[in-house]
Amino acid sequence: MNVVANGFPWLTLAGGLPLFGALVVALLPGGSGGSSPRASTAGLPADSAAVDVRTRDSLAKIIALAFSLATLVVVIIIAVRFRVGGPAFQFTEQYSWIPQFGVHYALGVDGIALVLIAMSAVLMPVVILAGWNDADSGTARHSVKTYFALLLVLETMMIGVFAATDVFLFYVFFEAMLIPMYFLIGSYGVGKRQYAAVKFLLYSLLGGLLMLVAVIALYVYSVRSPATAHHGSFLFSELIQVSLSPVVQKWLFLGFFIAFAIKAPLWPFHTWLPDAAASAQPGGAVLLVGVLDKVGTFGMLRYCFELFPSAARYFTPLVVTLAVIGVIYGAIVAIGQQDLKRLIAYTSISHFGFIALGVFVMTSQGVAGATLYMVNHGFVTGALFLLAGFLITRRGSSLISDYGGVQSVAPMLAGLFLVSGLAGLSLPGLSTFVSEFLVLLGTFSRYKVPAVIATAGIILAAIYILWMYQRMMNGPVKPSVSTMPDLRAREVLAVAPLLALTVFVGVYPKPVLDIINPAVRTTMSQVHQVDPTPAHPAPGYAAQNGVAP
Repeated sequence: MNVVANGFPWLTLAGGLPLFGALVVALLPGGSGGSSPRASTAGLPADSAAVDVRTRDSLAKIIALAFSLATLVVVIIIAVRFRVGGPAFQFTEQYSWIPQFGVHYALGVDGIALVLIAMSAVLMPVVILAGWNDADSGTARHSVKTYFALLLVLETMMIGVFAATDVFLFYVFFEAMLIPMYFLIGSYGVGKRQYAAVKFLLYSLLGGLLMLVAVIALYVYSVRSPATAHHGSFLFSELIQVSLSPVVQKWLFLGFFIAFAIKAPLWPFHTWLPDAAASAQPGGAVLLVGVLDKVGTFGMLRYCFELFPSAARYFTPLVVTLAVIGVIYGAIVAIGQQDLKRLIAYTSISHFGFIALGVFVMTSQGVAGATLYMVNHGFVTGALFLLAGFLITRRGSSLISDYGGVQSVAPMLAGLFLVSGLAGLSLPGLSTFVSEFLVLLGTFSRYKVPAVIATAGIILAAIYILWMYQRMMNGPVKPSVSTMPDLRAREVLAVAPLLALTVFVGVYPKPVLDIINPAVRTTMSQVHQVDPTPAHPAPGYAAQNGVAP
């Protein structure tokens, strides 16, 4: 077996730790489905059986949290050891997997992949801590330990999909991550969870099928290409050297793009998201919207751009149009929502429009802003979903009209919700403002009208966030929330890191942008795009930006 590795296999360790943790949790004896003791406690007194089940469930939670924290430590080590300005892909590993078809287990990260892996590693322990009791409901169809094992398996898939540098391996992770999320929604969700889970799965499988056809076709063309010595390959580094005609690029681009547009989701491929987010447990919704959907926009940037550059340029006007429609549509529909989780889901559709817009305007500011937006959106929307989950758990309803005056009885919960909401409307000083500003700046330099229209999304965001907060948190205290307890220490500990990162990146985004920018420049060069030259450039602009004076 041919092996090419750059030092210690840190990425395999980062992805393998949660998978091993899932195995440990799954092999724990017994467990409970909802609140009912398992048959393994038969013969014990009822009280003793319940205590035994709760002890085992607590052990499963502690083990899951420990492995997620260990994974976070490994990812922090990777981030610290990452050399800004070094090779495009670092921590590379390459092992021949299926040599007959040129398939490799190949991993590596550039700055874009690294920040998304770091976001995933931060969100997982937060979700586990915040959703400590999410699987304890009597409506859960499987055991508590299964719930936390699924979360850890999902983390492995999330890290793998961002780190894969073999297109076939990427596809495997892309499809495999659907399985744990399907069960997290269908078995542990609320409301129309089965309908939402099946809808999510069917949409995703349809997109995946189209991408599979494109992946196979890409391999066939690589066999014919002298760039791969006619041996065929799925390695990303070799496929970007394969010469494809403009017509072939367009068809293969569409196969990848539609799959990524469904995953993102970009309007009009978005209809599965509100149902899935509303039916999932808050923790599941965080991972669904905060991480899994970023695979779509990441795929557009990594694969649609670099594998099919001429097709990407050809379809740019269409995608920019869809993105702008998504920005406005998501914001307008969010204003009219009566369900709290559905409102947050529609705000995310608007935000994904901004991200797709930043990606396809093909300017360094737009792409860097879109990448930073992916990270910031994960933290901000994660905090909103978790705080919404705390509210729903206390009140027993997700309807906005069932709340009122929460600020008077639970000031800390209301205050943190306000900070998260202000970040959602991109208030200056918070992280989303930086990313949204970069996206609009990059868009305006090349597409002025779409930039002006998209700016209206900021105004609409102020409406849906502030109006929601006013109805829920201000005004007279409704009798149904008069005894609502404030946040507990565990809940504060879960949300605090997300809000701390939101403030830190909003005030000082340079460390994150320093990691992102070199990867953005590499991507831009692969697509053969340079930033538009200003009408009146400052002295030294041409030399600093690599454009003709």
